[in-house]
Amino acid sequence: MNRGCEWIVDAEGCEPARLRDAERLARLCGDVVEALGLKVAASPQWHRFPAPGGITGLILLAESHLACHTFPETGWASFNLYCCREVADWPWKTALVRELGATSVRIKKVARGPGASKPHSERAR
Repeated sequence: MNRGCEWIVDAEGCEPARLRDAERLARLCGDVVEALGLKVAASPQWHRFPAPGGITGLILLAESHLACHTFPETGWASFNLYCCREVADWPWKTALVRELGATSVRIKKVARGPGASKPHSERAR
C-alpha cells in the first residue's frame, strides 16, 4: 500500500531579517530534502516580496513538494512538506529555532493516501 505523509509546520517569533534571507531559506529547505533522501524534480522557485514582505519558495519533488512562506512583518514562517511515500521525521523544531530564531514551532504530521485516517465527517458520507 502506498502511503504518504504531510508535515504542516508553523514557526513563530522568528527574526525578521532571517525571514527575508532567500539564501538561508534555500539552504534550510535543501537540508530537509537531502536529509530525507528526496529527489528534486525541477529547479526550485523563490519569490521575494517587496519590503517588508518575505519570501515564498517551492521545491517540486519526485515525491511531491516542499513549500515555504515567510512573513517578516509578523515573525512567522510556514512550511508544508508532502511526500507520497513514508520518510523519516526531520528535526523541524531544532532547525527552525537555530536557523530562523523561532521561539515557538508547531508541527502537525498527517497521514495521507489509501487507508489513512479520515475526519469523522468524511467517514459518515
